[in-house]
Formats: sequence, C-alpha cells, structure tokens
Amino acid sequence: MLAINSLNQFYGESHTLWDLTVDIKHGACTVLMGRNGVGKTTLLQCIMGLLPIRSGSIFYGEAELTRQAAELRSRSGIGYVPQGRQIFPLLTVEENLRIGLSAARGNTKEIPELVYQLFPVLKEMLGRRGGDLSGGQQQQLAIGRALVLNPELLILDEPTEGIQPNIVQEIGGIIRRLNREFGLTVLIVEQKLPFARLVGDDFFIMDRGRCVEQGSINQLNDQMVKEYLTV
Repeated sequence: MLAINSLNQFYGESHTLWDLTVDIKHGACTVLMGRNGVGKTTLLQCIMGLLPIRSGSIFYGEAELTRQAAELRSRSGIGYVPQGRQIFPLLTVEENLRIGLSAARGNTKEIPELVYQLFPVLKEMLGRRGGDLSGGQQQQLAIGRALVLNPELLILDEPTEGIQPNIVQEIGGIIRRLNREFGLTVLIVEQKLPFARLVGDDFFIMDRGRCVEQGSINQLNDQMVKEYLTV
C-alpha cells in the first residue's frame, strides 16, 4: 500500500531521516512508535508532501508520490489527521467538515453519513464553532474531516494526545472499526503502549531518524520498549 524506500530528509544541514525504509501493508493498522524528537512527525509530513525530501522514494500503490504536490496526495486517497488536530476554530463543525469535500476522491458533494454514524456528537454540534468543542470532540472532528476525503489510507499523528480516557477508548474503537470493518489501511503515530497494542497489527520503531525495529505487534517485547520507548 505505502512503500518508503531509502528516505533521507534534512532541516538545513541537520540530517533528520536516515535511509528510512518501511512498508505499510494494505489493510493493516501499523503503529509508528519512538520517543519524542526521533522524526515520527517529520516522516508523516514527508509522506504528505508538507516537507521536501533529499533522496529516496515514496510509493502509494503504483504511484510515486515523491514529487507530487500535497493536495494531489489527498485526492489520491490519503487522509491525514495532524498532531494537534489543526481544526479551524472560528468555523462551525459543518464548515470544518465541508472543507474536506474540495479534496475528496470522486464527485462527493455531501458529508458522508459514515462520519455521523461514527461521531454522532458532530451531527448534534454542526452549528457550533470548532474552537468551542472539547479536546476530544475536536479530535473527532479532525478524524471526521479526514474521512470526508473518502480515503483508502488514513494517517493519524498521536490522536490520543491530551484526550480524556473515555474518549481515548472511543477513538480506539473507531480506528479498529475503520480498519477491520471498513477496510481502511491505517498508519498511526502513538506513544501509549496499551493503545498501540489495542489497535495495531504491525509496528515499527524509530530512533534518531532511523527505523530500528519492526514486526507484528505481538513481537513488540519488553526489551524493545525499554531500549527505545521508555522515557
């Protein structure tokens, strides 16, 4: 589904991603893990075309994304939920959702009913401004906005960050449904180990801009956690 090959990225003269090679399997939920500052968000931004790369390639199916504009990547079927949600606080819930329609695959003109099925609270709050929602509701709005694109691949950057525990559980259940019931391939950055084990099929761990461990989620052992994840 998504193949990242020998990816190198720099901030100025600072080398941030080092010959990174990872395959995200079609139909799987893959969890990207690692301590803060190891390059996880940088990698996602490279995938989405928000940061330039120095060398390497990114393939989405048969299509090479490496030099493709960011807006075209969304149209090709990739939904992205950035860290910090980045909703528009002065726009209503409905306006936030409708913004995604301009980049949706196909000729979709209406917000998919699936968004309201998964997040009924959004339907109740369509006229409320995004900035007036709680953190958990804003995260649901950010995921809903990505789903408006009708994606085949959903990328989420720390969706549980700053969210109350009951909403974390709810978001975990929704990610599992999207992956297992609706067939979306999912790539998720996550720091919480129990959540990663709940939703993930596969994992890979980054350290200092490199992929240092990868495998099925049941292969994530205590030694890896201690060496690369424990703060």
